[in-house]
Amino acid sequence: MADIVTREKRSQMMSGIRSKNTKPEIIVRSMLHSMGLRFRLHSKELPGSPDIVLPKHRAVVFVHGCFWHRHENCKYAYNPKSRIDFWQNKFFSNQERDRLNQKSLKSDGWRVIVIWECETKHCEKLERKLKRLFCLK
Repeated sequence: MADIVTREKRSQMMSGIRSKNTKPEIIVRSMLHSMGLRFRLHSKELPGSPDIVLPKHRAVVFVHGCFWHRHENCKYAYNPKSRIDFWQNKFFSNQERDRLNQKSLKSDGWRVIVIWECETKHCEKLERKLKRLFCLK
């Protein structure tokens, strides 16, 4: 199936997708900060450069996009209709990299928390989840 936009337009669209400081990430950061938690961002010293690192709690938070990291049973994790092999390989390598990074972090004694993009759309539920994870009232 052919793409409905030109190559140039698709390239422009894809280059606009950020990997850091995304809206979902900023939502999680501001929520953690409002709970009194302090953190570091994008630590290159740790496997996978976690989005948020809470050294005091020995915890890392990855804020994953549902599409790119394949959130199971999520409406945002749809499959593109063109270049199917390319996308399947891309998604598989993303998931494998995530799995290896998380395994490495856990073996080094870090607690790994994954927040999905779709979870940031429901602030009350996300806040309850974060409070529960960090044993806050």
